Amino acid sequence: MNKTIRLAFAAVVALGATSAFATNGSTMIGVGAKALGMGGAGIGVGHGAESALANPANITTIKKDNEFSIGGTLFMPQIKYKADGMAGTGGVQEKSDADFFVVPSVSMASKLDDNWYIGVGMWGTGGLGVDYRDYDTHMNMRTALQNMQFGVPIAYTTDGFSIGVTPIIQYTSLDINYDSTGMGGGQVGSGVADDVRIGYNLGVAYKMDELSVGAVYKSKIKADIQDVLVNAIGAMGAAYNNTKISSPAELGFGASYSIDGHTIALDYKRIYWEDAETYKDFGWRDQNVFALGYEYADESWALRVGYEYAKSAVRDNSGKNLALDNGMFGPGLTNMFNALGFPGTQESHITVGGTYNFTDMVSVDLAVVQGLSKKKTMPILMGSEAEVKHSETGVSIQLNYAF
Repeated sequence: MNKTIRLAFAAVVALGATSAFATNGSTMIGVGAKALGMGGAGIGVGHGAESALANPANITTIKKDNEFSIGGTLFMPQIKYKADGMAGTGGVQEKSDADFFVVPSVSMASKLDDNWYIGVGMWGTGGLGVDYRDYDTHMNMRTALQNMQFGVPIAYTTDGFSIGVTPIIQYTSLDINYDSTGMGGGQVGSGVADDVRIGYNLGVAYKMDELSVGAVYKSKIKADIQDVLVNAIGAMGAAYNNTKISSPAELGFGASYSIDGHTIALDYKRIYWEDAETYKDFGWRDQNVFALGYEYADESWALRVGYEYAKSAVRDNSGKNLALDNGMFGPGLTNMFNALGFPGTQESHITVGGTYNFTDMVSVDLAVVQGLSKKKTMPILMGSEAEVKHSETGVSIQLNYAF
């Protein structure tokens, strides 16, 4: 059964990209074009069927008895890396070829009666990836981490209070390949490891006239990545035996205020990287994420803008004595893998979006997310210093049918 589920997820992945690059570390800032247009805000403001992951209690905000949304995001990260010194790239800056990904999003929600709602969906929720195979000076590094989730949200509402849960099946895959010839080794890579595991999102919401508030908890989801990291790290002379990677737990709160077609929404969430397998070994820090969104809507159209900020989870790990830095090459290996292979360094995003209603049943959403350019410099191996530049552009489109 587990193998069948893996094959089903892999087939969906094959229709899109080989990897999805994300924004807050290795997680998308939001799922669905409405939330993305408002800076990712979706905990204290309802977006109908697409609310299944942001806050399952908010699927109760669908406008009709049934709502179906299908779409995705064209994600275009721009990653540039250079380093100097013996373990560097000769000061040459090159751009990762992993610069175009398709991230799917499918959501459906139905009203069963005055109190109960149920839905179903499948979403690309995050990942990381770089591709320097065309540049010998960058160790021909290629990494591809991907997470996709399938969920069935269930919600109950009464007197303005709603509670919801989304049981989740998550598909995770990881692949790392690089050439360590310049470090005294050879080609490194053990193939793609993938796994299917279960988690959940639990949310509550309360609406008081124009004010709405919400809270959500997302469970940590641990996956087996076999020996992909063991071999990749071991080839650099560090003893490493972790075969697990976790999507981190999250805790979030949100509020929104709506009047005369105007809505202002504010979300806060904390992402617990320091408790997540693999990420904590790489020295990733917990993130405080703030999202601010605005929407104006009338009967035929809506306009949205937003801003999201989270200090990078990837920091300089010098002097922390992490496991990766205790091998034959000494301190700096953790920083090198983060900067070259897993540069989840994006911090600020501005967003704009909108909706056009063709009829009272059919509408289309559009959102554009721009991750502002961020440069990070950190020491790596043998006295080298690495510099990574990171910016992102995402274009999301979503077709909705309500009946």
